[in-house]
Amino acid sequence: MAVTGILGKKIGMTQVFDEKGDVHPITVLQAGPCVITQLKTLLNDGYDAAQIGLVEFVKAKNLSKPELGHLKKTDAPPVRELREVDLEAIEGEEGSKAGDRILVDIFTESKFVDVIGTSKGRGFSGVVRRHGFAGGPAAHGHMFQVQGSIGASSFPSRVFPGQRMPGHFGDDQVTVRNLRIRGIDLEENLLMVEGAVPGARNGYVLISKAKQPPRERRGFAGSLTVDPLKASKKAGGKRK
Repeated sequence: MAVTGILGKKIGMTQVFDEKGDVHPITVLQAGPCVITQLKTLLNDGYDAAQIGLVEFVKAKNLSKPELGHLKKTDAPPVRELREVDLEAIEGEEGSKAGDRILVDIFTESKFVDVIGTSKGRGFSGVVRRHGFAGGPAAHGHMFQVQGSIGASSFPSRVFPGQRMPGHFGDDQVTVRNLRIRGIDLEENLLMVEGAVPGARNGYVLISKAKQPPRERRGFAGSLTVDPLKASKKAGGKRK
């Protein structure tokens, strides 16, 4: 059983050019290094998973005694973040065990990843910023950023659940699926994915192999691709 994910940090965004000259916005992630601190088994815990920790400089005095005792069982160094990731069976590879290190090379055979992060917290926000409302007239005498009426008068005389209103905006767990891998730096443990990742810079993220990767489009080989519409017209002309 091999680990399918790794903990990391969001470094920032940049852009790269492919061999065709097209530009792609990418997010650079510091993926690991991580260490397996515990293995969950079906017999003892009811499910199979691996608990991993992000190896960063953290003083042992800043951890509680239960945390230090838990890490001491596997001789793991003090870690700042702990998460659980799924396991997968791979032929020809030995099973992971507690104390093993996890690096970014687990994604060398993958094309897409799922990233889980915490979105930026924006505090108490109005409907224009929180939900993208257009607002009211901006002329004199109007309140531009007020959402207006939120319920009926006599019936049903209440506000329906889920009504979009001002409130706490951001600071939620967000999952972005199927981000394409644009590059891997094995020396620096950097992973470059196409698209945006939730959270601010230096925010912690959980990177895992895509659970439902998109299907590769077939029959698109540039000039060798057959246009089905043109092919049908040619076939119809020959029939006449």
